[in-house]
Amino acid sequence: MREGEYHDDGTVSFGGRSYAVDDVEILAPCEPSKIVCVGRNYAKHAEERGEDVPDRPLLFLKPPNTVAGHGNTVTLRPEGEVEHEVELGVVIGEQCRHVEEADAMDVVAGYTAAVDVSNRDDQDREQNWVRGKAFDGSCPLGPVLADPAHVPEGADVELRVNGETRQSSNTEHFIFSVPELIAEITQYMTLEEGDVIITGTPEGVGPLEDGDRVEAEIEGVGTLEHDVRRD
Repeated sequence: MREGEYHDDGTVSFGGRSYAVDDVEILAPCEPSKIVCVGRNYAKHAEERGEDVPDRPLLFLKPPNTVAGHGNTVTLRPEGEVEHEVELGVVIGEQCRHVEEADAMDVVAGYTAAVDVSNRDDQDREQNWVRGKAFDGSCPLGPVLADPAHVPEGADVELRVNGETRQSSNTEHFIFSVPELIAEITQYMTLEEGDVIITGTPEGVGPLEDGDRVEAEIEGVGTLEHDVRRD
């Protein structure tokens, strides 16, 4: 890993110092004031959950305490069925409100990988999902902030647990596109620089257990990794 400096024109100049990846802590690529989550944005995921395909984006929030970085350990409570959800994360680059769909990509700083770690027992027992979705570390982000120009419109999305592929799809199967989501969300709330929209998960969600190693890969972004512990 090489030391570099990012410039306002989008270029990076690299210095002479380099580090072994194991010797550095890779932080989340942003510090969001909120994470706007999209439910059931893949039809097959709605089907596996036994729910209808929505006619408008289903939105909920994760607070900042849910953010974890690449290589972090997500600590779960001793009980409860907890599942993984790999998602494309959209990082907002400027404060925005009432964004038109045609202009939506102008407010995007970049893409990242995300995992929406979800406690189904708590989620299914209450309507606001706070216990099921908002616990500490339940939204790993990373490993980088990727230029959208380097991420294909139809990007492969995959999640592996202990090397076994659990989820595999492509963002071409979105029900609502990234510009549609930004336009919809900013009708209702102001998005701040560094806020994240996680765009929904494909089919194949499954349980996480103590000691699991999770790899969430987005084509053009890279692979976000985290461990799971029960405490």
